Amino acid sequence: MDQRELKKLVQLMNDNGLIELEIEREGERLHLRKAEPPGTTPPLVHMSGMGMAGGGVAMPMAGQMPVTMPQPDAAEAEAAPDPSLKEIRSPMVGTFYRRPSPDSDAYVEIGANVDDETIVCIVEAMKVNNEIKAELDGEIVEILAEDGHPVEFDQPLFRVRV
Repeated sequence: MDQRELKKLVQLMNDNGLIELEIEREGERLHLRKAEPPGTTPPLVHMSGMGMAGGGVAMPMAGQMPVTMPQPDAAEAEAAPDPSLKEIRSPMVGTFYRRPSPDSDAYVEIGANVDDETIVCIVEAMKVNNEIKAELDGEIVEILAEDGHPVEFDQPLFRVRV
């Protein structure tokens, strides 16, 4: 992988709001991760299996803006969790879509009953549309992600009353 390809991947991450990207092709693996909020480590590029001695290298990427994550407000942080609410979380980094196509109805709305096989959304990652199933039985009470916006790995997408 040359520097030009690496810059394209970093630009892809920036353009799509991605924090982390991992690519494996022809036995080579590339893992890119942006910086934690200010005051922590710089963004790292970790390359392994790409003809480097010692199994790989991790190096800071110069000129990258740190990524800040939204912080919950004090009232939300102090509220006791409701044991009857469960979250459907994103299994990957990608773009969240509530409907299979722009002119289709949403997979689910607030108040919809779901079971473990109900498709609730799509997370598009690297031009692949991944259907996300509820994997639990209950009623959708909150939609936490915005249609067409990036989501992170393990980010809550829906709250379900079980």
